[in-house]
Amino acid sequence: MNAASQLRPRGNDAAGRLRTVQEAHELTPEQHADAPRTTLRQRHVRMIALGGIVGASLFVGSGAVIHTVGPAAILSYAIGGLLVILVMRMLGEMATAQPTLGSFMEYARTALGGWAGYTIGWLYWYFWVGVVAFEGVAGAKLLLLWIPGVPQWVFSLVLLMLLTATNLVSTRSFGETEFWLASVKVATIVVFLLTGTLFALGLWPDGEMTVGNVARDGFASQGVAAILHGVVLVIFAYVGTEIVTIAAAESDDPVRSVTKATASTVWRVIIFYVGSVTLLVMITPWDQVPTQTSPYAAAFGKMGIPAATTVINVVVLTAVLSVLNSGLYTASRMLFALQRNNWAPRWVADRSRKGVPWKAILACTSVGYVAVAMSYVAPDTIFDFIINSAGAVGLFVYAIIAGSQLRMRSRLERESPELLRLRMWGYPYLSWITLAAILVVVSSMLLVPDARSQLYLSVVSLAAILATYLLVRRLGSGQRA
Repeated sequence: MNAASQLRPRGNDAAGRLRTVQEAHELTPEQHADAPRTTLRQRHVRMIALGGIVGASLFVGSGAVIHTVGPAAILSYAIGGLLVILVMRMLGEMATAQPTLGSFMEYARTALGGWAGYTIGWLYWYFWVGVVAFEGVAGAKLLLLWIPGVPQWVFSLVLLMLLTATNLVSTRSFGETEFWLASVKVATIVVFLLTGTLFALGLWPDGEMTVGNVARDGFASQGVAAILHGVVLVIFAYVGTEIVTIAAAESDDPVRSVTKATASTVWRVIIFYVGSVTLLVMITPWDQVPTQTSPYAAAFGKMGIPAATTVINVVVLTAVLSVLNSGLYTASRMLFALQRNNWAPRWVADRSRKGVPWKAILACTSVGYVAVAMSYVAPDTIFDFIINSAGAVGLFVYAIIAGSQLRMRSRLERESPELLRLRMWGYPYLSWITLAAILVVVSSMLLVPDARSQLYLSVVSLAAILATYLLVRRLGSGQRA
């Protein structure tokens, strides 16, 4: 099948662009032969789902959010988390009905047409290769705290090579690495939740109740508008939750993996993010929460835990490595899935004897190397453009996921309702509300100076990808003629 036939609409109307659900549910024999092998175990997928949502943006970035919004940052995290919960529910509905490599890229293609699949696939790939570069630089800065005097780019290169190797060995090697890296993050949050609760309630040795810090200056001390500002800031901390639907395609039971991961998103968001941020503003008055260092280290320090800063820096490094590891995996699998539709070079589909798409991995990590080099050569121009131009991409992806679910659910109910093992709540009203909320958050970026430039540059990225789609489609039409 050539690129032109993949891009050509399947019929004259929107419904005509959809394959039947039965066709979409199964891969062709050729696609089965080309697909990576199912080597991730249930414990790998569970920990990817559990720890994937916890990154350095929580351990460090939450301080800036609290300082901007005040104690009402709790609401900002709750609102942003609710939006992600709804998106994950929609994605879970589609993924359990049609588990497939490429996940939401395939759903967008079958539900909305080739333009949507092409756009969401390349946007998501671009987002994650940018994240890989960013985390490589962030990890190098942390290592410089312990080993000064070494050029930063050397550490970035070492970290990228290390995580590239774990991805190249096998899919199970990736899963095992992510399992242990995520375990450190999860264990740290659990310890913080337990000790922080005791401290806030005055049950800690030599402690006193600090719950009242939440309302010391008024809960919404910075105003109601600041809460929406906070949502714009925190929503990006949640991007990555959807990785589990991609990883599940390489597990031994994709439907079970996605169902459990989607169902657990609610309590993961409530406990890990909303719960821990609530404790942060209880333990430390909001205007004293550090913004340049980890507020978790400051909280542990108040409890008298020795070497708190060093311990949290180690945990943050672990979080950075976890995101870098997941970023390489996700970007390579999305590139692999794009090639299945002839939207990427054919060579990225080459696999090793263990079923790993090694050329796709090397292609993604090569872009990371270039971006890291730009952080050293042109940090204020090219590197900043790479990072900022992917700033709103996660929201674009969520919007397309919502649109895909609205279209696919309608088709499933007509043709194969038995495949709806997991259903979106309050369909179609809540689906439309979710899509509208995403668009509101995107629009709100215009009101936040730091986010405004990210939105503009992200729109440039979106326009560039759409332009390449039109070019590919035109070239395909020329070949048919």
